[in-house]
Amino acid sequence: MTDSDDTGMQYKSEVMAQIHAAAQDMRDLDLISKTTMAEFDELCLTPIKALAPEEIRELRDREAASQAVFARYLNVTPGVVSQWERGDKRPGGPAAKLLALVNAKGLEAIA
Repeated sequence: MTDSDDTGMQYKSEVMAQIHAAAQDMRDLDLISKTTMAEFDELCLTPIKALAPEEIRELRDREAASQAVFARYLNVTPGVVSQWERGDKRPGGPAAKLLALVNAKGLEAIA
Protein backbone atom coordinates (compact mmCIF):
# COMPACT_ATOMS: atom_id res chain seq x y z
CA MET A 1 0.00 0.00 0.00
CA THR A 2 1.29 3.46 -0.83
CA ASP A 3 0.24 6.89 0.30
CA SER A 4 0.01 9.90 -1.96
CA ASP A 5 -0.08 13.63 -1.39
CA ASP A 6 -2.02 16.37 -3.18
CA THR A 7 0.70 16.58 -5.87
CA GLY A 8 0.12 12.96 -6.85
CA MET A 9 3.45 11.74 -5.50
CA GLN A 10 3.26 8.14 -4.35
CA TYR A 11 5.12 7.28 -1.15
CA LYS A 12 6.14 3.91 0.22
CA SER A 13 4.39 4.76 3.51
CA GLU A 14 3.01 7.65 5.56
CA VAL A 15 6.33 7.80 7.44
CA MET A 16 8.23 8.12 4.17
CA ALA A 17 5.85 10.89 3.09
CA GLN A 18 6.65 12.82 6.27
CA ILE A 19 10.40 12.26 5.89
CA HIS A 20 10.23 13.43 2.29
CA ALA A 21 8.24 16.54 3.25
CA ALA A 22 10.84 17.43 5.89
CA ALA A 23 13.67 16.92 3.41
CA GLN A 24 11.86 19.05 0.82
CA ASP A 25 11.47 21.83 3.39
CA MET A 26 15.21 21.66 4.08
CA ARG A 27 15.91 21.71 0.31
CA ASP A 28 13.65 24.75 -0.09
CA LEU A 29 15.75 26.50 2.58
CA ASP A 30 18.93 25.39 0.76
CA LEU A 31 20.00 23.35 3.80
CA ILE A 32 20.52 20.19 1.77
CA SER A 33 21.89 19.74 -1.74
CA LYS A 34 20.02 18.67 -4.86
CA THR A 35 21.98 15.42 -4.75
CA THR A 36 20.84 14.69 -1.20
CA MET A 37 17.25 15.54 -2.17
CA ALA A 38 17.49 13.13 -5.09
CA GLU A 39 18.57 10.43 -2.63
CA PHE A 40 15.50 11.18 -0.48
CA ASP A 41 13.32 10.99 -3.60
CA GLU A 42 14.65 7.53 -4.40
CA LEU A 43 14.31 6.38 -0.80
CA CYS A 44 10.80 7.70 -0.19
CA LEU A 45 8.95 7.69 -3.49
CA THR A 46 7.37 4.62 -5.04
CA PRO A 47 8.82 3.89 -8.48
CA ILE A 48 6.52 4.61 -11.41
CA LYS A 49 5.02 1.42 -12.85
CA ALA A 50 5.67 1.23 -16.57
CA LEU A 51 2.44 0.82 -18.53
CA ALA A 52 2.23 -1.80 -21.25
CA PRO A 53 1.06 -0.67 -24.70
CA GLU A 54 -2.41 -2.15 -24.19
CA GLU A 55 -2.67 -0.43 -20.79
CA ILE A 56 -1.94 2.94 -22.40
CA ARG A 57 -4.65 2.31 -24.98
CA GLU A 58 -7.11 1.22 -22.27
CA LEU A 59 -6.26 4.32 -20.24
CA ARG A 60 -6.89 6.59 -23.22
CA ASP A 61 -10.15 4.77 -23.98
CA ARG A 62 -11.23 5.03 -20.33
CA GLU A 63 -10.70 8.78 -20.52
CA ALA A 64 -12.68 8.89 -23.80
CA ALA A 65 -9.90 10.78 -25.57
CA SER A 66 -8.64 10.49 -29.12
CA GLN A 67 -4.91 10.04 -29.62
CA ALA A 68 -4.69 13.72 -30.58
CA VAL A 69 -6.49 14.92 -27.44
CA PHE A 70 -4.56 12.53 -25.18
CA ALA A 71 -1.29 13.70 -26.76
CA ARG A 72 -2.21 17.34 -26.15
CA TYR A 73 -2.72 16.68 -22.43
CA LEU A 74 0.64 14.89 -22.23
CA ASN A 75 2.46 17.49 -24.36
CA VAL A 76 3.55 14.93 -26.96
CA THR A 77 2.53 14.33 -30.57
CA PRO A 78 -0.30 12.00 -31.58
CA GLY A 79 2.35 9.93 -33.38
CA VAL A 80 4.14 9.32 -30.09
CA VAL A 81 0.91 8.13 -28.44
CA SER A 82 0.40 5.79 -31.39
CA GLN A 83 3.95 4.45 -31.00
CA TRP A 84 3.36 3.83 -27.28
CA GLU A 85 0.14 1.97 -28.00
CA ARG A 86 1.83 -0.22 -30.63
CA GLY A 87 4.82 -0.86 -28.36
CA ASP A 88 7.28 0.76 -30.77
CA LYS A 89 8.35 3.22 -28.05
CA ARG A 90 8.01 3.36 -24.27
CA PRO A 91 7.08 6.52 -22.38
CA GLY A 92 9.78 7.74 -20.03
CA GLY A 93 10.56 10.64 -17.73
CA PRO A 94 7.82 13.26 -17.44
CA ALA A 95 5.50 11.41 -19.84
CA ALA A 96 5.63 8.25 -17.71
CA LYS A 97 4.90 10.31 -14.59
CA LEU A 98 1.96 12.05 -16.28
CA LEU A 99 0.57 8.70 -17.47
CA ALA A 100 0.79 7.36 -13.91
CA LEU A 101 -1.03 10.44 -12.64
CA VAL A 102 -3.76 10.12 -15.29
CA ASN A 103 -4.06 6.42 -14.47
CA ALA A 104 -4.57 7.22 -10.78
CA LYS A 105 -6.67 10.38 -10.99
CA GLY A 106 -7.91 10.90 -14.55
CA LEU A 107 -7.13 13.51 -17.20
CA GLU A 108 -8.61 16.24 -15.01
CA ALA A 109 -5.55 15.87 -12.75
CA ILE A 110 -3.27 17.27 -15.46
CA ALA A 111 -5.69 19.61 -17.20
